[in-house]
Amino acid sequence: VPKQILEQVLRELQPLCTAEQQFIEKFFQLSQDAADLRVLEVSVRTMSSPGQCPIPFNCLPFFLRLEEPTTRLLSEIFSCLEPELRGFLDVCNKVHPFGCLQVLVTLNDSIFEMWGSSSALPLSFLNTVLGNMLLLAKSSFNKCIGTLCKEIEEAKMLSKMRGGILPSVSRFEEFVNFSEEVFKTARRRGELDKAHLRLAVSVFSSINSLSSANLKVNTDMVMMENFHHIHCFLCQKKIHCLEGKKREAKQRYSEHMEKYVIKYLGQPLEKLNHFFEGVKTRVAQGVKEEEVSFQLAYSKQELRKVIEKYPGKEVKRALETLYRKIHKYLSPEENLLPVVWHAMEQEFIRQYQEFEDLIQRCYAGSGIAMDFTMEDLLRYFNSITLSN
Repeated sequence: VPKQILEQVLRELQPLCTAEQQFIEKFFQLSQDAADLRVLEVSVRTMSSPGQCPIPFNCLPFFLRLEEPTTRLLSEIFSCLEPELRGFLDVCNKVHPFGCLQVLVTLNDSIFEMWGSSSALPLSFLNTVLGNMLLLAKSSFNKCIGTLCKEIEEAKMLSKMRGGILPSVSRFEEFVNFSEEVFKTARRRGELDKAHLRLAVSVFSSINSLSSANLKVNTDMVMMENFHHIHCFLCQKKIHCLEGKKREAKQRYSEHMEKYVIKYLGQPLEKLNHFFEGVKTRVAQGVKEEEVSFQLAYSKQELRKVIEKYPGKEVKRALETLYRKIHKYLSPEENLLPVVWHAMEQEFIRQYQEFEDLIQRCYAGSGIAMDFTMEDLLRYFNSITLSN
């Protein structure tokens, strides 16, 4: 495991570098007065192996360029340490797609442990080198998150996919599960929280892009299921920085379920819906309710014709067909069928009551009534629910 190997490497490096730093400071008496840098440079070059080319001071990384003789000496002695560590971290990153997370956590924790260790020297050479490695690890981590965000945003539904959880949502869930496990005991998680927010924005954007996609199934249904899935997942994870996204997912799930229900509920009573929409439009335009029936397209005779097309048996059959269709396309993993069907029942009852109210207001005394009652409607829904 890269994390365990890296931890072992860092554990073995600390006493070695600390001992060397203590020796140099004691031998050259650098802990009391700063020595002449030119003399030290000559000393270090003299101690270097023949043919070895020490690192020029002006080529050291910014993090290492401390105006301290000890650092100058140690950077010459351990000139191969940082390149070797860079190469090792590169290998760790390649072993696992999210290996950079393990590297980042391990380096962060190691530096904190050294700062809190009584044996560690202040501004030690190893702390400086590991600081450079930490900057490198953060850069690799940010590149990884950027690549993953792009992958999520550009993910497309498979041509054969008819609904269910999107690949981008599964990818987001995979990363969060892995990262939370890696950071479970981490001393800091600021970088991870930023990454989680970036990825959450990307996955929401990916779901929103479905509105312009050419899907074989209802778009609102797919968006409803995926926002519901994210909401449930975030409820389970309890990640503080994603509380806002959790609430947003719940809101979006509710919005798309409402759109889905309203769109599909118009089908069983489509002509009746269309007729009463026209009635409401006339009233909104200023036609008095008691005069609506004198409009040719909305006369009592036309209303009776429309109502005759929806006898109780036909309404029940239409609802059974609708239930089967919903059952066919909703993914069983989300178990949203009972929730959606109940919402449809409530919306259907609301529509029925609205139709009854419009008949009483605009066609008072006509004796016109729908072929089925509220009790019949409740019985239809109950029968369908129990038989499936």
